[in-house]
Order: sequence, then C-alpha cells, then structure tokens
Amino acid sequence: MEKHFLYPSALYAKPDPTLISTILGSCVAVCIYDPVLSIGGMNHFMLPLWNGDGLASPRYGNIAIDKLIHKLESLGSKKSNLKAKIFGGGEVINSAGNSFNIGERNIAIAKEILSLEKIPIIASSVGGKLGRKIIFNTQSGEVFHKFIGTIVKPEQPNIT
Repeated sequence: MEKHFLYPSALYAKPDPTLISTILGSCVAVCIYDPVLSIGGMNHFMLPLWNGDGLASPRYGNIAIDKLIHKLESLGSKKSNLKAKIFGGGEVINSAGNSFNIGERNIAIAKEILSLEKIPIIASSVGGKLGRKIIFNTQSGEVFHKFIGTIVKPEQPNIT
C-alpha cells in the first residue's frame, strides 16, 4: 500500500489505497471516507478561518475542508456517502496568558463546516494537552492514532 506523509497546510486524496500519516498539535486533521467507493482523503490545517487576504490555501480550516470534499467528489464520491473523523486541536504549547485558543477554534470550525455540509463525524480525538500521530487507511477508513508528549515552553528567568 502506498504511504504519504501529510505536511501542515496540505491535503491528500487519491483513488489508490494509501496510508496517510501526519503529526498534530494545535492543528486539526479531518479524515473523510467514502465507504461505498472505499476511498478517502485527509487535510491538515493550522488556522480556523481564511480572512480573505492572500491565497485561499488549505492552511485554513474553512478552505481545507471544502477543498477535500470537492476533491473526493471529483474522484466520484457523493457527498451523502461521506463520513468524517477529526483529530488534533490540542493546546500543546505552554500558553500562559495566551488567549488565542487555536486548537479549540480549529476543532470548532471543523465541526461547524462538517455539520453545514451534512457530513457526520463518526469518530474524533480532539483537544487536551497532548499532540497526536495519526495514520489514515484510505481504503478501510480506519485511523490509528497515538498521543505524543507535550511541547513545553522553557521557563522564563525571573528578572528583578
């Protein structure tokens, strides 16, 4: 079976059976599977929303999910057959005083867009303080995942 590592700000979907892997922190990966055709794809986005400036890339959740759905439709899938699994969105960086909550916002946009598109989320592993490594089998729809350690921001020395 073909293997593909998915980098942040990218998506991947082909009709050939593939094991797609990626590593997630606050980023989110949406795996979409068509059980009728036994095909699937995955995206890996870093930020929830494209603000309209610059390139509309899969770096943004609203763009990445839309592009993945259209890619699967171009491969013959019907939207009514699609099922989704979402992963990531952890707050893995020590963010004392940081109110951006990127992980939570990434999770929320994934759930919102999939709901609007009427694609059911049949499994998820999101949030928390740990990163994740996932491997998606596009032929079976199975996702294997394991938690990985946190990224710790070094303590700042006390300056008096």
